Amino acid sequence: MKSSFRLTVMGAVLAVAFGSSAAAQNFTMKFGTATVNEPQHEYIKLYKEEIEKASGGRIKVEIYPQSQLGPIPRQIEGLQLGTIEAFIGPADFYVGVDKRYGVFSAPILFRDRKNAAAALADPELNKAILALGTDKGLIGIGTFAYAAHDYLAKDPIRTFADFKGKKIRVNATPIEREAMARLGATASPMPLNEVLPALQRNVIDGTRSAISIFVTLKYQDVSKLVTVTNDTMLVPVATVSKPWFDKLPADLQKAVMDAGAAAEKRTDAFTGEFMAGMPKRWVESGGEIFVMPAAEQAKVAAALKTVGDDVTKDDPPVKAFFERVRTTAAKH
Repeated sequence: MKSSFRLTVMGAVLAVAFGSSAAAQNFTMKFGTATVNEPQHEYIKLYKEEIEKASGGRIKVEIYPQSQLGPIPRQIEGLQLGTIEAFIGPADFYVGVDKRYGVFSAPILFRDRKNAAAALADPELNKAILALGTDKGLIGIGTFAYAAHDYLAKDPIRTFADFKGKKIRVNATPIEREAMARLGATASPMPLNEVLPALQRNVIDGTRSAISIFVTLKYQDVSKLVTVTNDTMLVPVATVSKPWFDKLPADLQKAVMDAGAAAEKRTDAFTGEFMAGMPKRWVESGGEIFVMPAAEQAKVAAALKTVGDDVTKDDPPVKAFFERVRTTAAKH
C-alpha cells in the first residue's frame, strides 16, 4: 500500500510538472506578407507588440515582409500545413480556401475607405469574416480597409477606352476577371512579387493596387502615371495557422485573438494617415497622379456596378455573403 501511495503521489507530481512546463512553453510566430513599409507590414509590427506583451513573452513574432516566406499562394498553403504561423494579405488571395473571400473584390461595394472601415469593424460582420477559413486550416485574427485600387500601366490609362486590349494584373478572383472583361481588358492573376518583373518584360501591360504599393516597391521605374478611378477597395485579412493555434494553451489562444483585434484597430488608424500621404510621395518620386474625369469615372462605374451580383448569383453561399457585406456597408 505504501508503494502504491508513493507511485500515486509521484504520478501527480509529474502531471503537475508536465502541465506547468506546457503552460510555460514558448512559441514562435513566423508572420509573413508580400508587401513592405505599408499598412500590412505595419499590422504585423503592431501585432508583435500586442502579442508579446499579452503573452508575457511566451509568443515571439518573427516578421517576414516582401514575400520572404514565398509567394502569397505558398504562404497560405504554409498556414494550412502549419509550416507558417501567420500571414496577412488581400482577401482576394484566400479565394482558393473559401470563395466567399472573393466578394471584397466586387466593384462599387463601398463608398470609400471610411465606409469600408466602418463596415469591416461592424462586430457581426467582422466575426463572420474572421471565421471564413476555420474549417480549412485558417483562423482570422484581423481585417481592415486599406485603400481603393488605382491603376498603373506602361501605356497610361486616362479614359474608359484606354482599358481596351490591356492585360492587367489582378489578385485571384472570378469577380476581378469579370470586372476586367467589362472594362475591355484581360485579367492576369499573379502574386505581387512577380508583378514588377512582368511589367518590365512586357508580360502584362498594367496592374492595379493601392498607390502605396507603387511607392514602396518603386513602380515609377516602369510607369510615371497612376490613374485614380475609385471603383474597388483593397481589404487585407490577417490569419494564423489552425494546426499551430490548436497546440496553444487556452490563455495563449485568447491572447492571439485579442492581439489581432487590438492590432486591427491600431492599423486602421495608421492606414488613414499613411495613405493620405501617398500621392505626395508618388509625385516626389517622379510620378504623376491622374484622377479620371467624372464623365469617364461614370462610364467605369456603369460597366462595373453589377459585376458582384452577376458573378455570385449562381452560388448561394457566396451570394449571401456578398449581400451581407453590401447591406452592412449601406448601414454605415
